[in-house]
Amino acid sequence: MKYAICHELFVDWTWENQCEFIAKTGYTGIEVAPFMLGTQPCELSKAERAQLRDTAARYGTEIIGIHWMLAKTTGYYLTSPDEAVRQRTADYLKQLGDLCADLGGKVMVFGSPAQRNLQPGVTWEQAFDAAVEVFSQCADHWGERGVTLCLEPLTPKETNFINTCAEAMAIMHAVNHPALQLHQDVKAMLGGEQTPIPDLIDRFKHRTRHFHVNDTNLLGPGMGDTEYEPIFEALLESQYDGWVSVEVFDYSPGAERIAVDSFEYMRKIERVVSAC
Repeated sequence: MKYAICHELFVDWTWENQCEFIAKTGYTGIEVAPFMLGTQPCELSKAERAQLRDTAARYGTEIIGIHWMLAKTTGYYLTSPDEAVRQRTADYLKQLGDLCADLGGKVMVFGSPAQRNLQPGVTWEQAFDAAVEVFSQCADHWGERGVTLCLEPLTPKETNFINTCAEAMAIMHAVNHPALQLHQDVKAMLGGEQTPIPDLIDRFKHRTRHFHVNDTNLLGPGMGDTEYEPIFEALLESQYDGWVSVEVFDYSPGAERIAVDSFEYMRKIERVVSAC
């Protein structure tokens, strides 16, 4: 398996220190949150983007892509009833596709629950049509840059729009473009689905391009109660060849402990499952 980590837990670390520690821990991929690159990440110059990419490579890692695409932004909204807002959102998502590609990334995870929630007076069906419109505008551009957007179902606690893999798949079918695929997240599947995670992995294996690992306690794999052997077994049986990326939301144990404990636990589970 290929292991990556989402870097926003490394608050106040320099980019070089992040890359060095992440590589030393054993990860080979870094998943970037654009807001960690500054208040206007899409305004980074070509040289600045190359420097970020080259620094990661110097330590033996690669930037695999981006997530939290609309976090800490204003003026963008996937399901807005306002056509101008949707157009502005589509334009920005194209710019993020360029940023991702310039950094060397191949995947973008679209979560951003605050920018997809149903606004007052907007039905689920209207939000669906809006999302399809925005993604359809962007898909060719993403594809030309070699980037895939992975749509992330989230729990009802986080958003009231796209809570299951099946709902995400409905949007993907409507857009009908290879640059739009599925993202699966352990915490989200535990909190938003009635189907066991191994069954979801198998059912959607042909469209899943990215995978986040974490737990319902908002920490990393092995730091909560979730049993990961069936999950890793399902990933291996499905021949998943994408990244397994650690994404946490509780940073209180510290970045070092979270990164190290998560990596060591995943490697242990992979060894156990591979030996069976």
